[in-house]
Amino acid sequence: MANKIRRNPTTRNVVRTITRISFALAVVPIFVLGATWQAQAQSAKAPYPSMAPLEQYLILDRNDEIALARSAAPESISCDAEVLVLGRHGYETAVQGKNGFVCVVERGWMGPFNGEDAANFWNPKIRGPVCYNPPAARSILPLTYKRTEMVLAGQSKAQIIDGIKTFIKQKLPPLESGAMSYMMSKEQYLTDDDHHNWIAHLMFYTPLMDGAVWGADLPHSPVMLNPQFNGAPEPIDVFMVPAGRWSDGTAGPVR
Repeated sequence: MANKIRRNPTTRNVVRTITRISFALAVVPIFVLGATWQAQAQSAKAPYPSMAPLEQYLILDRNDEIALARSAAPESISCDAEVLVLGRHGYETAVQGKNGFVCVVERGWMGPFNGEDAANFWNPKIRGPVCYNPPAARSILPLTYKRTEMVLAGQSKAQIIDGIKTFIKQKLPPLESGAMSYMMSKEQYLTDDDHHNWIAHLMFYTPLMDGAVWGADLPHSPVMLNPQFNGAPEPIDVFMVPAGRWSDGTAGPVR
């Protein structure tokens, strides 16, 4: 008959305590890693969940912003255009224009409110130089003023959307025929990926319509439908056409 090993009760308690501590130490790193992975996944999904400090959206040197805004269009157009710069209370006229065009560096909050394309809405690095022709300056640019006004007032996306809906009903001028803009700057920064300066292109503004009318996004078609407004909430579509060259005349990438 085999001998039974008798253990002191104190010894058994020590063993149990050590086992519990060992299990806890094994679980804690897994929990911590899981929380870390979850936080990283959320950060990757929404890297800019809210507005950054205003200073991050401003360009310190006014002349740098003027030059960047003018780079949106060929010099023959931008040299006589009005130029806006972003200040602490909204866009201000930095240069008076002569030809009816208006050049401005827009920020991320001029992009879509929702969906995949909304990831850069609060991205403080976004710089979108654009030069509006006279019809667009009168009927599209007011949306830039209004969105920016509400953003700088600290409003949420939901509040901005509601404000835009009211603005459309009460104050937004009717969309003018022939409204378009130039976005041909080599210095544009539209996304954090490797192709942050994307391509030089022109944008044409229309009432909401089926993109097929323009042949947009069809195989080998140069026309693209921009999701910038697309009725959410602005009742405007934006069709983009690659320009093939930057505003300084040098060759640029095409889609």
